[in-house]
Amino acid sequence: MVDTPADRASPARTIHFRSSGVLHEKHAPIPKNMAQWLNDYSAAFASSHADAIHSATFYPEPGVDTVVAESLKQGARIFKVHIQVGGFSPLDSRLAPAWKLIEDSAAPVVIHCGNGPHPGEYTGPEPIRELIKRYPELVLIIAHAGLPEYREFAELAANHPHVYLDTTMVGTSYMEQVAPIPPGYIDTLAGLYHKVVFGTDFPSIPYSYSHQIQVLESWGLGSRWMQNVLWHTPQALLHLDRLPWSVLGGTGNGGEEAPRH
Repeated sequence: MVDTPADRASPARTIHFRSSGVLHEKHAPIPKNMAQWLNDYSAAFASSHADAIHSATFYPEPGVDTVVAESLKQGARIFKVHIQVGGFSPLDSRLAPAWKLIEDSAAPVVIHCGNGPHPGEYTGPEPIRELIKRYPELVLIIAHAGLPEYREFAELAANHPHVYLDTTMVGTSYMEQVAPIPPGYIDTLAGLYHKVVFGTDFPSIPYSYSHQIQVLESWGLGSRWMQNVLWHTPQALLHLDRLPWSVLGGTGNGGEEAPRH
């Protein structure tokens, strides 16, 4: 369902919500300093849960460079931005200092930038091509493999050393009805064995967690490919391969480093 002012007032939307038991709804813009609030929560959560990866976000607003710098100082290992939901261009000039800070830190950014499941004013591969041109060392993980522009984003991953694809919803029974993978795409992913990482969107998904793994296995790309996608590549991107195994929750390894990619 496309979320425009006209759609919010449509009879179909009203019927949908009423049939779901929703009597009232409220729409609000992204409030000022929301990124800082989310990052504070994430930092507190990560500090209280040793198995949680410290993540952060940002938005084109005054002081975004300070928000990002503070997150990095607190230990954020990964960032997430959603171009369609946020309604902003990744090329917004206000983001320039933030992108540079993240590029210099080598922290990866999961970026939802494809035109699916719903397009936005700034979604699609072209803005990302320009972003990579401006910040060639920026590490990007393309959420949902950029669907439905699977081929275009796979080409970016193939041609740029710091661009990766995540598997969230790709090939699942749900997404195959919305944006099916094109012919030959699995062969493309086979060649990108070192540029694909496992993603799920769990728990906000209309199928089981295991279904995504079963889909990947069904492609028949082999155990080495699966090991890279599920473990080695994510470990390397998050720099967890540089931490002692004991820090990662392992035991009996004598403080040796975690296995490398």
